[in-house]
Amino acid sequence: MRISIIGTGYVGLVTGACLAQVGNQVLCLDTDAAKIDILNKGGIPIHEPGLEDLVVANRKSGRLTFTTDPEEASRHGQVQFIAVGTPPGEDGSADLSYAIAAARNIGRYMDDYKVIVDKSTVPVGTADQVRDAVAEELAQRELDLPFAVVSNPEFLKEGAAVSDFQKPDRIIVGGDDERALEIMRRIYAPFNRNHDRLITMDARSAELTKYAANAMLATRISFMNELANLAEHLGADIEQVRQGIGSDPRIGFHFLYPGCGYGGSCFPKDVKALIRTARQTPEGGLSILEAVEAVNEKQKSRLAAKIRARLGADLSGRHFAIWGLAFKPRTDDMREASSLVLIRELLSAGATLTAFDPAALDTAQAELAGTEGIRFVDSADDALADADALVIVTEWNEFRSPDFELIRSSLKQPLIFDGRNLFEPEDMQAMGFEYHPFGRNPSLLA
Repeated sequence: MRISIIGTGYVGLVTGACLAQVGNQVLCLDTDAAKIDILNKGGIPIHEPGLEDLVVANRKSGRLTFTTDPEEASRHGQVQFIAVGTPPGEDGSADLSYAIAAARNIGRYMDDYKVIVDKSTVPVGTADQVRDAVAEELAQRELDLPFAVVSNPEFLKEGAAVSDFQKPDRIIVGGDDERALEIMRRIYAPFNRNHDRLITMDARSAELTKYAANAMLATRISFMNELANLAEHLGADIEQVRQGIGSDPRIGFHFLYPGCGYGGSCFPKDVKALIRTARQTPEGGLSILEAVEAVNEKQKSRLAAKIRARLGADLSGRHFAIWGLAFKPRTDDMREASSLVLIRELLSAGATLTAFDPAALDTAQAELAGTEGIRFVDSADDALADADALVIVTEWNEFRSPDFELIRSSLKQPLIFDGRNLFEPEDMQAMGFEYHPFGRNPSLLA
């Protein structure tokens, strides 16, 4: 099948590469000429495990091509996936300008039946706006061409996006055009062989399903963070609590890990957008999600607060090693990352920093360009030299079993602040470390 993908970010590029891998002829469009140039030269502009190999192989086969020409993309694919960014506005609402512009380009250049697929995370009602935009462009051309708009939200985790696409938990397709729904079934058939994972519904329900899923996961994280903070005051161990409640099959263990807050391109943006949507209805808002967002913003500052509580509010002359900059492992994405809050708070208190991340160094250097007091190094060990303490922000696997003797000998004192609870307090105490995680039993921390 001939498919066009509009947007070559995480969602668009993964979608295009995976659909090309199963035999489709895929053309990816992006208005960023520099990004398309990278792709046409065999590189990829993002860090995502397994993606580069897919892109290179399918580009070589001729099944995956790239363009900056909207007309070429609109005429190429019977199916047009819109996978552009929907960044939050100042009021938290999703900015649909890129999605609507993509829809208008399709209407401006299409010459036969099209299935237009909203793959981006968009507010409820966006399918209607996309339909109207395409219809307006066709009316200006005085054409009456058939088309359908469906919602097909993505459920891809950064760091595991290729696997998530190829082995989906569920495939949500929202729409009421039977021809379009049948085409979508054909597209996803190669990923839907073991048992039927494709769920059809109306477009508005599909749009809300995506927001509801991310909001639920964000809620679990903020709930566990609040419990971890409470456990510190009550002398309880949040890890034992996690195991106790996670063993209940009604709850499960996923997204029950406390720490220094969630970030990334999805949870913060989607929670804000859903809150904004609810405020525009007679319901007036979503009290639970407003609390989830408030807890997360506060949680991002707790790591710096722990450091100040131990070493004083004035950190002038103090130097810290930072392990982890990306908002999560297996990605270079630093959007809304807890590390940014920590770095700015420590620097504002007078400290200096040396930071390492296995994937996000280039992103960090761009994000923090011109920031004084921080330097970046190429290994976790190099970050340790002469630091007053080690601060762990991202739970990369290579941080889980480090050389503790090297850490102790490199630091000025054996002091670790752990924003992701990577180690057992008893083990750290036995090795002579002063260890400050989140929500672990205070009697074991010093």
